[in-house]
Amino acid sequence: MTVTGIITALIVGLIVGALGRLVVPGRQDMPIWLHMLVGVGAALLGTVLARAIGISTSTSGVDWGELLVQVVVAAIAVAVVAGVGRRRGVTHR
Repeated sequence: MTVTGIITALIVGLIVGALGRLVVPGRQDMPIWLHMLVGVGAALLGTVLARAIGISTSTSGVDWGELLVQVVVAAIAVAVVAGVGRRRGVTHR
């Protein structure tokens, strides 16, 4: 993986994490680095899931189906991470 690939993964992770956060109702007290981490993981897992269910991930433009899967995975991950923090009484600011 090149430096450009790593930077791209971080940017996509931020976007996917932010979109996932927007999908989840309520307030999530999570720091931006945790959203990025969740977003990068969701982007990777979403790509694997999209390929597994037959969604094309190698087009020349934006892969909307793949992006949708990534955002759904991110929303689930944000809800789980925010719920775990809330249950433990931990607030991140």
